Amino acid sequence: MIKFLDLKAITEQYADEIREAAINVIDSGWYLQGNANKQFEADYAQYIGTQHCVGVANGLDALIWIYRAYIELGIMQPGDEVIVPANTYIASILAITENRLKPVLVEPDINTLEIDDRLIEQAITPRTRSILIVHLYGRCAYTDKIGELCNKYHLKLVEDNAQAHGCRYNGQRTGSLGDAAGHSFYPGKNLGALGDGGAVTTNDEALAECIRALANYGSQRKYVFKYKGRNSRLDEIQATILDVKLHHLDDDNKHRQQIAAYYYEHISNPLITLPRRLDDTQNVYHIFPVLCPERDRLQQHLTEQGIQTLIHYPIPPHQQECYKEWNDLSLPVTERIHQQELSLPISPVMTGAEAEYVTEILNGFTG
Repeated sequence: MIKFLDLKAITEQYADEIREAAINVIDSGWYLQGNANKQFEADYAQYIGTQHCVGVANGLDALIWIYRAYIELGIMQPGDEVIVPANTYIASILAITENRLKPVLVEPDINTLEIDDRLIEQAITPRTRSILIVHLYGRCAYTDKIGELCNKYHLKLVEDNAQAHGCRYNGQRTGSLGDAAGHSFYPGKNLGALGDGGAVTTNDEALAECIRALANYGSQRKYVFKYKGRNSRLDEIQATILDVKLHHLDDDNKHRQQIAAYYYEHISNPLITLPRRLDDTQNVYHIFPVLCPERDRLQQHLTEQGIQTLIHYPIPPHQQECYKEWNDLSLPVTERIHQQELSLPISPVMTGAEAEYVTEILNGFTG
């Protein structure tokens, strides 16, 4: 079986470094909000290209705290609107509704699978306060037009960078393109912890200070609570593991890009559509998605030939039970993607021979 993602093998690449780093934390006797967190936050901020990084418990919290902080700082208020791609993972939208803000769903471009910047301006209203772009699948979602719209309408640009660690746009890392960005370090991400973890990056000092307090019960000083916060902290062991893996991230991404290049150059089945190929700097291939009208049969065909695949994601947010108020919406591009998307194996430990085999089996599919 060619695994979709072999986390054990990925971790084993750097096992000695990880063990040493974890033992150092254990021996230190300090397990929360210590030197390991400070070091990772400094290293990750430098890597992304921002002045501030705040470690939090997970990627969802990272996005929640960004919008909560904007509310606490008086920049937004409940009922304000946030434009968001309709085909994103539900966490992007949960972060908006958790803060009693209103998501405004905008269709993606079928060629890129990212938010269609041609449709954004018509979705802007007097209540719009932010655009949340999602670098889905590891592909850069930012465009110059999105930046221009944010400037024109004075909107906060927030990035969901959960799937795009190391991605760039014109030399600048995603996670530093907007006003703030949320990052997930879920184990399967390009930069993955051995548990949950997340972070916010920003150049806005007031925002960073507010988020740091919100994620620590609302406290900036021990036993003094400025905000009604929660406990959302990145623990020391996860922070030190992430710091180890951060130093290997670019090499891991290069390997993903090599596998993806082989797919792009050799997949030739007319039943299968690949998203528009981007310059490798703009895609770190967290996921390699293809579209196929016979997606379920294709997945079964690959499984029978020993190839593990996943679907990202079978049900779009507007058709989920938790958002009943959207169930009657018609979003045909989003719905097509969710009905046809299949994710092929891709990882830092996948071999060229495995990519060749996947391609051969894929090209042999007849529907």
